[in-house]
Amino acid sequence: MDSLNPDHPPLVMTPAPPRVWKFWGTALWGLFIFFAMFVGQLSAIVLLVVLRGVPIDMASFQSIGHEPQALALSVIMGLPATLAAVWLAIRIKKAAFVDYLALYWPSWKQLLFGAVGLVLIVLAWEVASRSLGREATPGFMTDLLKTGRDKGAALLLLIAFSVAAPMSEEVLARGFLLRGWSASFLRVPGAILLSSLVWTVVHLQYDIYFLAEVFTIGLWFGYMRHRAGSLWLTIILHALNNMTAVVLTMWLGS
Repeated sequence: MDSLNPDHPPLVMTPAPPRVWKFWGTALWGLFIFFAMFVGQLSAIVLLVVLRGVPIDMASFQSIGHEPQALALSVIMGLPATLAAVWLAIRIKKAAFVDYLALYWPSWKQLLFGAVGLVLIVLAWEVASRSLGREATPGFMTDLLKTGRDKGAALLLLIAFSVAAPMSEEVLARGFLLRGWSASFLRVPGAILLSSLVWTVVHLQYDIYFLAEVFTIGLWFGYMRHRAGSLWLTIILHALNNMTAVVLTMWLGS
């Protein structure tokens, strides 16, 4: 047998390197994915405008878009659009969707460690907010959630902000962007920093103080995504963080 013949050693198959978009490819596809998310969200508002038979103009879009139910549906509709765009980008690279995004379940230890770190970060910002006499939750979010609760949209808002939003944002930031940029000249630290910055920019509806809080949470999510090798971990942490904020604001907030 050739495998036992020293003159004919067995062939050693070197695994092919993973197909990953690098810096510019990831950046350009990231813009496309963000645009797809926006189109998906906008489509929900357009659909509501058409169904209600109101004039199709900017005034109608703004009026309906500020309603809690419409906003919740908009966030939910952004999820399938985001997933479709990410799937296309990964498909072109002929890579496995699960592998590219690291859609693996974390261990209980990893989940506990990530949750403890998140709680400490949130508590630190809570203490800072109280010491500075600032509100712990942006005022417009408090008004939106409580108005939605009073108008019977509590469950829809909870699904939007605790399921759809975390999945969309994590797939984009800690999934696609972090994966590609980690394989570029940025390496892991630079990828965590830049993806956290992009994730922060997505939340420009907040003021600079809350943006700083979002950025620090993003750094923790990025670190945990790298440490655990699991995007599901950051999705779960993100969902728990948002769900806690929504529930406390709707029913227990002052």
